[in-house]
Order: sequence, then structure tokens, then C-alpha cells
Amino acid sequence: MIIGRRSLSSFSRHGGVFCPGMLFERRFSGAVDIAAGRRYNTGMIRKRNSSLKIVFFLIFVFTLISCAKESKRVQPIRVACVGNSITFGAGLAHRRNDSYPAVLGRVLGNGYKVGNFGVSGRTALRKSKSSYWNLKEIRRAIIYNPDIVIIEFGANDSKPENWRYKDEFEKDYSDLVDVFLNRRVHRKVFICQPVPAFNNTYTISDSTIVNEIIPIIENVSKVKKVEVIELYKAFSGKEKLFLDGIHLNEEGCALMAKEIYKAITGKEVIDKEAVAKKN
Repeated sequence: MIIGRRSLSSFSRHGGVFCPGMLFERRFSGAVDIAAGRRYNTGMIRKRNSSLKIVFFLIFVFTLISCAKESKRVQPIRVACVGNSITFGAGLAHRRNDSYPAVLGRVLGNGYKVGNFGVSGRTALRKSKSSYWNLKEIRRAIIYNPDIVIIEFGANDSKPENWRYKDEFEKDYSDLVDVFLNRRVHRKVFICQPVPAFNNTYTISDSTIVNEIIPIIENVSKVKKVEVIELYKAFSGKEKLFLDGIHLNEEGCALMAKEIYKAITGKEVIDKEAVAKKN
């Protein structure tokens, strides 16, 4: 029988008695050691992978939180300008640049985003054929989800064909305020007096504005606890700021933007270049 060196050493350790199981014993023992080592290594790898997963998960969570905070911090304050042709910028050569909402956006700066939801000829009165209530713009203004709302109506309401529903003006105007006021907590709503009408070209009645519409708007402001922007007073005696005695020119829109800026911020406009800036 030929016995290898390893078998001989094993043979000698067993007192010189050779057992065929000795070879199997050594091989089995070695296999067990290798298997145990593999199980140990596998366990270590699993633990390490589990730890890495936890670390990556925590990094992911902290990244999401940081992004959420950053997103919330840089979100601009949204301002919705709701109204008639004065808000729309009717008659201006470059209304997208010169209408009062466009100027207001510039003077408020990067922290604000101003949307123009004005439509020419529209009224706060529901029964008018030109009612703002019937238009998609009111829905667009709601979807815009503004933080601040500027409401400017009354001139077209003063027309004889519309003012026959005058008994409903206060309720309709109040309901329009509620549309925005009640949909979001901490939303600020400002309501504007109409500007003066220096002629009756469009059958807009200045006397109706002064004696009936402005007092109703003042009363709505008290009941709803919203601020009135006194545009009638700001434009009294300033016919030169109008294109046709009814609609504002560029300079008139700039003044209106300044008045509304002051109402929103409590400050006077300092950046005069932003007022006159052309896109």
C-alpha cells in the first residue's frame, strides 16, 4: 500500500495504526472549516449590505427633506389681478409690458409672481350680459391659487343697462370677495375703488361711481374686513393719465401699480427704473 506524506504523518499521530477514515476525516474537517468560513463571510457581507442600505435610505430621506425646505423657501408670492379693462390694459400698445399688473410685477420683484386675469367690459353684477362670473378667467384665477388678490370692478357696473340690477351689486361683489377669501387661510384680498370716468363715451357714469358704487364697496370692505385701495382719490383731477378719459395710459398704469404696491407692502416704490422698464 502506498501512503502519502500527509497520510503517514496522520498515521504516526494515531499511534502507528493506519485507518482509512483518517483521510476522510481530514478532508471532511477541512470542508467544514471552509463552509464555516463561507457562512461567516456571507453573514458579514449581508450585515455590511444591510448597513449600507440604511445609510443610503437615511441620505435619501435627508435629501428629500432638504429639497422640500428649499422648494418652500423659494416659492414666490402669487398675486392675482382680477378686474375689467383697466386691469386688462385695454388701449395700450404694449399691454403685456405696460398694464398695471405687468408694472406691479416688476416693482414687487423676484419674490412675487403677478397674474393678469382682467377682461374688458366686465362687471361684478351676475345678471349683466357682461358679467365676469360667466368667464373662464375667474376659474383660472382660482386655479392660480394666489396669496394676494386685487379686485377692480365698478366702472362697467355703472352703465345704465347694468345698474338696473344695482340692488344686487353689494351681494354680488361680496360673493366675489368670498370666492377668493374663503378658499385659503391667510389669503389677502384688496378691493379697489373704480378710477374716475372723465367722459361718458362708454356710458360709464361717474356720478353713479361716486355716489353709489364707492359707498357700497366701502361697506363690503368693512363687512369682509378687507382693505380698500382708494384709486378714485389717487386719479382725481389727473385726466392726462387716461387715453380716452376712461382707460389708463402707460403713466396711469404706473401710478395704479404704485398705489397697489403701497397697499401690499406698506412702502412707497423706490425702484423707478423697474416702473418704466421695457421688455
